Parts: sequence; structure tokens; C-alpha cells
Amino acid sequence: MAKPVRPSNPNDATGKSRTYALTTRCDGGRQLLQTERMANLFIEVLRSYMRAGKFTVHEFVVMPNHVHVLITIPGDMSVEKAMQLIKGGFSFRANRELGFRGEVWQRGFSDVRIRDAESFVEHQNYIKNNPVKAGLVSRPEEYAYGSAYLKRRKLDEGKKAESSTEDTTRRG
Repeated sequence: MAKPVRPSNPNDATGKSRTYALTTRCDGGRQLLQTERMANLFIEVLRSYMRAGKFTVHEFVVMPNHVHVLITIPGDMSVEKAMQLIKGGFSFRANRELGFRGEVWQRGFSDVRIRDAESFVEHQNYIKNNPVKAGLVSRPEEYAYGSAYLKRRKLDEGKKAESSTEDTTRRG
């Protein structure tokens, strides 16, 4: 398989925080991320690096054979290092925690540097709607392995907690 095109300017590699839309595919186009265990592990890898302050994930989707991530990385990290953390971290944990053997990812990845709000929203919408476009769901919020679903769930849980607090306040 050919290595994906990398359009980023090498002069943008470090210095200040930058935002990218990143895409990488599973080795040979295999649908390695189609199981709940694999998809949830990928999400947990992203979360663990966010908790550690490595980068900020704005949007993501874990498709059966590829992932899209809208990410902001700090000035002291290259986009290559961020992707190495994501891909390497997932591969390591899939091996250790799920007993997966073999190659997970294709060589390389594709990236688009986000330079303005319009580009950010365009890529955000593309990532959110990827499962809809693929025919997996009818609305982004229905796809359990994407940030749209998790944001919707968090919003719903917040509303339930708020409603519960209001009920308690009225009774008290």
C-alpha cells in the first residue's frame, strides 16, 4: 500500500500549538476497529493522552477500518509525534490488553493543517458525518464510536442530573 500524501509544511512542525485533521487506516484496509472492544480501546487511548495533557481532541470518529481525529497539538510536539503516540499507544494496548497480534496500522497518515474557523468547522462536520456517509447510522449522534455520540450522551446526562437537582430542590 502506498504511503499517504503528507501536505503539511515542514516549517510548521513546532513552535506554537496547531490544529490538524488526521486520518489513518488499518493495515491492508482490514476492518480491525469494527468490534466494540477495539473501538472503545482506541477511544480510551485518545482520552488517556488528553488527560495527560499531550494534546486536545476536538472531534473524532472510529470507523471499522480507519479513524479521523481533529486535534490541537502543543508547540513542542510535532504532528508525527502526536500520531506516533496515538497509533503506537493503541497498538501496544491492543496487544497487551486484547491479545491482538500483527500490524494494526498502515504506514504513515494523512494530515490537513487547520488554519481558520471555516476549515475547522468543515473538518469537524466531515468527521461527525463520516458514519452517516458510510451508511452506518442516520445521524452522527447514533454512532457509538464518535465524539458526536459521546457529547450527546454527556449532554443528556447533564440534563438528567440538572432535572434531578431541580426535583430535590422543589421537594426540600
